[in-house]
Amino acid sequence: MPILKSIATAVPDHRITQAEVLAVLAKARGAALPARLEQILGNSGIDERYLACEADHYLEPRSWTGRAAIYDKVGTRLAHKATGDALDRAELVPSAIDAIVLISTTGTMTPSIPSRMIEAMGFDPSTQTIPVFGYGCAGSVLGLRLANDLAAANGGQNVLMISLELCSLSYDYNQFDKKNMIATALFADGCAAAVISGKAGPADAPSFRAFDQKTWPDTRDMMGWDIGTTGFDLVLARDIPSFVTKDFAPFCDAFLEAQGLAKSDLSEPACHPGGGRVVEALEAYFAPELAGIPATREVLRHHGNMSSPTVLFVLDKLLEQKPDKPILLTALGPGFTAVVGILDPQGAA
Repeated sequence: MPILKSIATAVPDHRITQAEVLAVLAKARGAALPARLEQILGNSGIDERYLACEADHYLEPRSWTGRAAIYDKVGTRLAHKATGDALDRAELVPSAIDAIVLISTTGTMTPSIPSRMIEAMGFDPSTQTIPVFGYGCAGSVLGLRLANDLAAANGGQNVLMISLELCSLSYDYNQFDKKNMIATALFADGCAAAVISGKAGPADAPSFRAFDQKTWPDTRDMMGWDIGTTGFDLVLARDIPSFVTKDFAPFCDAFLEAQGLAKSDLSEPACHPGGGRVVEALEAYFAPELAGIPATREVLRHHGNMSSPTVLFVLDKLLEQKPDKPILLTALGPGFTAVVGILDPQGAA
């Protein structure tokens, strides 16, 4: 059974507080902000975030070429940093990796970032590279599932999974509709990497017990991208907190039952936070058996919604606490898709 050997995270250099976001938006608008926008920002659950560029950059007109250049420069740097740290923590050299999975929905390159990393970081030329586009906020958990399957193949492999998102590249301050206000209030940039090994390892190492996912019909308008003339334009049309209560909760109940688990059997879950109201809906689902999801709240507060890497930031924090019960991973993304997983922190149950 494959084991989770390490997780590492990386963020860009440019930190911005929510108060500074208000000032930038007012500057872009040329007037005081509407009270509704200030309310959205105030209810986000976020104090600070990290962005690929200085704040004033986002006041300039967007272009596909400009976005691509930033994704190449900043995204590559973050991927290298998270990868190097994950390999160090796993006590592996790049040539020991058999496959690299890249999860990203906010940019793309051909050749892909993993293909370019082979020469730049000293991976073996035979390393398999698997760039995966389109999973959005659900990407890391789905990526872990893919990496876990690859690690179990061919008699056991070492797999590096990288989750990279530069959500700020979708900001468009020429549009002040509700969805762009929400994007400005929530989304940020970051990267995480994990090493999963199907080779021999300690019996008490963390390992994934199971995964599941579900895509609901007639929900494509809930989250995703439209292809705009100058960049990706956010699709965010339906009430995700209500979806958590009405649709995600019974799906998660069925998954836990299939694994012979009750919510009271779990340690603190690792959830993709979405935003402040989504966190509240998740906490209501886990109550009263579990007393909140503070690690999820902390990551949201200090990093915002980085899309796919966010849940790995949460999982990294939880593993530092050395939990002794299974960890439930949850995320919601385009499709509209829910994905869940169980990590046994002390090896298989």
